[in-house]
Amino acid sequence: MIYLQLFWSFLQIGLFSFGGGYAAMPLIQNQVVAVHGWLTQREFTDLVTISQMTPGPIAINSATFVGSKIAGTGGSLAATIGCILPSCIIVSLLAYMYMKYRKLDMMQGILNTLRPAVVSMIATAGMAILITAFFGEEGVVKLSAMRWDAIIIFILAVAALRLKKWNPILVMVLAGVLELAWKAVGGH
Repeated sequence: MIYLQLFWSFLQIGLFSFGGGYAAMPLIQNQVVAVHGWLTQREFTDLVTISQMTPGPIAINSATFVGSKIAGTGGSLAATIGCILPSCIIVSLLAYMYMKYRKLDMMQGILNTLRPAVVSMIATAGMAILITAFFGEEGVVKLSAMRWDAIIIFILAVAALRLKKWNPILVMVLAGVLELAWKAVGGH
């Protein structure tokens, strides 16, 4: 039964997550945290981090991780197949349709209409992750719950990536080192 639940949950995610992995994050969060309670919000944030650090698409990495945590190897397979099946079918159909109708203005209009929705889904996922990182798992924005270490590391990481154009892997490693150093000197 759990295999079917994992398959069905990630099939829905794969079916409705237009725009790639970042756009899928709110859908994954809803299924695994809110609907099924398979992960806590903190575990979900860790899941996003792990999915970012491992090779491959974020949604598939997430499906594999959640499936493994909930039901072992069989769960990983069920969740991953559920996640990729809609894409395989939809991409095959879209490739056929695009090749046949690519010169129509209506096709370009449809693609242009989807872009704002994808951007809003990515922004929603990003805000949820930032709130959890900066204020804790409850997701309540209170000054007393603010994690200044996370905010400072975030600002330094953005500056290193945007202004200095540092390698993202180096920035992740340095962020981890900074967090460990913060905790070593008595930070929370």
